[in-house]
Amino acid sequence: MKSPAITASGLAERFGLDLRGEDRVITGVATLASATPDQLGFLANPRYRAQLGTTRAGVVVLRAADADQHAGTALLADNPYVAFARIAALFSEPAPSVAGIHPSAVIDASAQVDPAACIGAHVSIGAHSRIGAGAVIGPGCVIGPDCEVGADCHLVARVTLVTRIRLGERVLIHPGAVLGADGFGLAMDAGRWIKVPQLGGVRVGDDCEIGANTTIDRGALEDTVLEEDVRLDNQIQIGHNVHIGAHTAMAGCSAVAGSARIGRRCLIGGGAGILGHLELCDGVVITAMSLVTHSIHVPGEYSSGTPLMDNRSWRKNAARFRQLDRIARRNAGAAKEPE
Repeated sequence: MKSPAITASGLAERFGLDLRGEDRVITGVATLASATPDQLGFLANPRYRAQLGTTRAGVVVLRAADADQHAGTALLADNPYVAFARIAALFSEPAPSVAGIHPSAVIDASAQVDPAACIGAHVSIGAHSRIGAGAVIGPGCVIGPDCEVGADCHLVARVTLVTRIRLGERVLIHPGAVLGADGFGLAMDAGRWIKVPQLGGVRVGDDCEIGANTTIDRGALEDTVLEEDVRLDNQIQIGHNVHIGAHTAMAGCSAVAGSARIGRRCLIGGGAGILGHLELCDGVVITAMSLVTHSIHVPGEYSSGTPLMDNRSWRKNAARFRQLDRIARRNAGAAKEPE
């Protein structure tokens, strides 16, 4: 059966938007610069406002304040980017999965797999693990012992849940992610390292998303925790016993050392690092490539490091950095001298 056409008026009604201009059928989404007359574009960043005059998009999602600058059909939204994301999802709905277990899957006799789950090719499920209704376990995934995958989770492919992993509902994990590997726990004894057993697990709340090749270590004694709606990009390292608050998002290649606590609704930029045992309160923004070396108790935006510059200038400034302490001490001493 053919799906009903997606129209501008239908989108307006479905997502609570105001329609300006004639109704149009939409077959896809694109940027303002590349959209065709049967596609929908959006304006969220004012830097692209000039493209309204040249875009070929059949429909544009924008703010009411920008509506006069677009002569064609428009959908008015308080937050055009959020509206665009919801509309774009209509064009990216995955093919429905078929419940059942692929013949090549290996499932321990003590594991429990809901009949409504979909278990793909070459999946391994360990002892006493449980797979919820509607869960999709993609090809090559390995689920170790004592793991729980909640309803409607989707492990895309080659995801590894090592042991003692608890996933809430609707968790999306992209290929190559590893949850529950040993945390980096070591004790020095007479010049040699002794491995500290990692006896905890990993708990992931509802509606979380974990990017490709991201790793989340299990806790040493207590669990590593992601609260609900945490979004992790690709190639992120989360150390053991880290606690990440709800609705926090972290960009690619960032890293969090063991036992750090990150609050709710935080944003961590790409390549940022957070040292162990620190605490970030709710509402903290860490810009890209920053290194967090102390706890943050006041919401706001924080940065570290020096801006990019030509190498010759950087070398001169680096030499001056080494003199800052001496200059500060000299100036402090001069300020104390009597007039």
